[in-house]
Amino acid sequence: MSESLAGRHAIVTGGGTGIGAAIAMALAQAGAQVTITGRRQQPLDTVAAGHERIAALTCDVTDAAAVRSMLDTATAARGPAGILIANAGAALSRPFKAMSAEDIRGMVDVNLVGTFNLWREGLAGVQRAGDSGRMIAVASMASLKGYPYVAGYVAAKHAVLGLVRALSLELAATGVTVNAICPGFTETPMLAQSVENIVAKTGRTAAEAQKALSSGNPQGRFISPDEIAQTTLWLCSNAARSVNGQAIAISGGET
Repeated sequence: MSESLAGRHAIVTGGGTGIGAAIAMALAQAGAQVTITGRRQQPLDTVAAGHERIAALTCDVTDAAAVRSMLDTATAARGPAGILIANAGAALSRPFKAMSAEDIRGMVDVNLVGTFNLWREGLAGVQRAGDSGRMIAVASMASLKGYPYVAGYVAAKHAVLGLVRALSLELAATGVTVNAICPGFTETPMLAQSVENIVAKTGRTAAEAQKALSSGNPQGRFISPDEIAQTTLWLCSNAARSVNGQAIAISGGET
């Protein structure tokens, strides 16, 4: 049985689908009050409808003012958030020679600046939580290695990990921990989109595309969102209070 998170308030960006939704449900089931955010209200409402401890607020994480407003609303309803899960992200698949400056700016905005905005605007609440304060980025194996045709995504995710490592040292004396979870290919809408792109561009079947993507995992499978959620629960627990500045790979041994 996981440690109770009763009395704690968590914010999860990108909480309407996939990994974010799984994390939100796991945190709520462990007793936390959870605020999920995303650009689209309908998926958020679907997740929130499944649990009384989950509330939904639309927010574009690339807009600092919108993030500040969201945090103000969430704090007024449930108190300061001592757990900030930066999960919102996006990947653009395109050959480097076909990329524009706007493409890479877009990847940096949603993956890096979105994480920065949540953490910068929510910093006071996390610091108020002291030793139970947690800042977690759902990064990617793309934070740790390169992949072809997603140069902007890889660059942005490497930057997220740099932010984690720097901030973890800056806040270490406060008791707040800052970590990254780095999944391999995970069963999410983003993965489904990757499969569709491969099918459209190569003529492979969906099954062939899935096999090609899962082959990088030595276990020969995709990661489930629940595996990421359970790792998040552990990082939020007292047992992980000395885990700080880490990039935790959940990849079946992919290196």
